[in-house]
Amino acid sequence: MPERVRDFSWRRPKVLWRSRNDVLARLFGDPSNAIRRRCVTALRERGTPAAFTVHRPAAEFSFALVGDTGEGDKSQYAVVPPLLNAAGDTDFMIIASDVIYPTGDAAEYPEKFFRPYKDYFAPIYAVPGNHDWYDGLRGFLHVFCGLDVDCSPPPWRGPLSFVPRLLWRRSGTVDSRALAEARNLYRGAPSQQGVQPGPYWAIDTPSLRIIGIDTGITGAIDREQGEWLRGVSAGPKPKLLVTGKPIRVDDDHRPGPVEGGGTVDAIVQDPAHNYVAAIGGDIHNYQRYPVEVESGRTVHYIVSGGGGAFMHGTHTIPRTQAVDEADFRCYPLRGDSLSRYGKLYGRWLRLPKLFDLTPEEATAAVEHRLGIEPGRGYAGPAPSRRARFVASVLGVPRGNRSRPRFARLPVRKLPQRFRSEMADWDDPPFFKNFLRLDVTETELRIRCYAATGCGDHETAPPCEDEVTIPLC
Repeated sequence: MPERVRDFSWRRPKVLWRSRNDVLARLFGDPSNAIRRRCVTALRERGTPAAFTVHRPAAEFSFALVGDTGEGDKSQYAVVPPLLNAAGDTDFMIIASDVIYPTGDAAEYPEKFFRPYKDYFAPIYAVPGNHDWYDGLRGFLHVFCGLDVDCSPPPWRGPLSFVPRLLWRRSGTVDSRALAEARNLYRGAPSQQGVQPGPYWAIDTPSLRIIGIDTGITGAIDREQGEWLRGVSAGPKPKLLVTGKPIRVDDDHRPGPVEGGGTVDAIVQDPAHNYVAAIGGDIHNYQRYPVEVESGRTVHYIVSGGGGAFMHGTHTIPRTQAVDEADFRCYPLRGDSLSRYGKLYGRWLRLPKLFDLTPEEATAAVEHRLGIEPGRGYAGPAPSRRARFVASVLGVPRGNRSRPRFARLPVRKLPQRFRSEMADWDDPPFFKNFLRLDVTETELRIRCYAATGCGDHETAPPCEDEVTIPLC
């Protein structure tokens, strides 16, 4: 890490104020589609192929995937040693969403992107997340696409249009020299270089086509990108989608609207397109839903956003309806998540004797409320009244309800920035994660590794989930 780095915290009003474009986009309209069209036009005028595709000749290869990385503090840097040990030999890396927090500023790339991954000696590609869009995507386009373009939003219309015009956070200046120096200093080796075609792209190989889409601030994609996605998805070759917003998360279906009609998930589920998996960032934990779709195919919907940012709790995930609970996987496990949040609330409220639960106690409480099998082989007595109380007020749902009946403390029901963001911490265990994906001509193997920040896990990170998907 740098010698001096300030812990990143969403509890600081300045950080929340810098991220105000999220609220403005949801209230007055997301300008991402209009800005993206302008950027894509500039890329094509520069000579970028219309297909936005990178071709790789090897049928057998491997790559790492890490989501929601760039806080630039201890929790991000703690992911790097296990990532290098378990996936440092991969052919390339993909960052799925939110490369830079809080606002994607170009000035923050040296310490939050170039420096952390200086020892990863392969190219890095990325799909932008909502935070990368808070500066109009200017920093992202400059670093990953080599493009500096006007990223100002089009004028809003309507009786209250003066509000976003006054409050919208404009993109900062780009110091090209400073970015070039940082690239040369930290990631200047020839093997590390790779310019991606645009904010959305495809990596085509003989055995698998990897497609990355740009979901802007609110999760929608523009008409032009939708037409491109349908075109690049055509054909029987197996495909994997990488998206800034997950399609299935917290047992909720978020299909992703496409401007002009249709959804991203409809494209994924179309049997003619032969998708085998869809991986999204944005939510900072790991989840996997193997969903059976038309023609008896199974598509693995995966959330992988634990690359460095604060942890979104998993204990608020209800007993799954999208798939059988026995087929659902998450990291951290619900009981471990409840135990960690209980300790946090016990410290904040100065009631540790009430809220502190061991992982075994928390797991028993989760099992009691959800009616599921305990994780990690814990088998103990029924949960105490205290454990059941803590589980209820921290948002563990009851039975098959899609949402908790009540959650008295700010865990789930309040807006997102008042939930897990306020629970960010910089001491182990971190419960971060990254993926290693190995591709052969016949199968795709996906492994989820934990990054805890504990020294004994750096050289041999625990594998928390593994699935092998046939490609033929």
